Amino acid sequence: MPTADLDDELHRRMTRLGLREEDIEETFTRGTGAGGQKINKTSSTVQLRHLPSGLEVRCQKGRQQSANRYSARMELCDKIEKAKADARLEAKNEREKVRRQNRPRPRGVKEKMLKTKRERSGVKSKRGRVRGDD
Repeated sequence: MPTADLDDELHRRMTRLGLREEDIEETFTRGTGAGGQKINKTSSTVQLRHLPSGLEVRCQKGRQQSANRYSARMELCDKIEKAKADARLEAKNEREKVRRQNRPRPRGVKEKMLKTKRERSGVKSKRGRVRGDD
């Protein structure tokens, strides 16, 4: 069972992430797996769905519904933090890609490219009509 300190920590974390209880859909189902009659008769498994993001979490760590509710909310916070971090990383990578594409070429690369163009131009300038007896 979570203590008051843990509840405060969870509440602060949810507030920091912008999670509101109104945005969370909570359902309880019967558990699966080991645990015998207790697991089979009680609806202690918690399933949370964050409506704005569509993320879902299912938690059946313990036999107590209250502990599972706490754990499920912590897992949901973890998933949302990871999703936000991934979005930030994706945006950063996109900015870096554009920056790399727009920066000027290094001098050595540019000189090599121009040298190749001059050589190619020389090859093409030799192409043309054959002058002969018209």
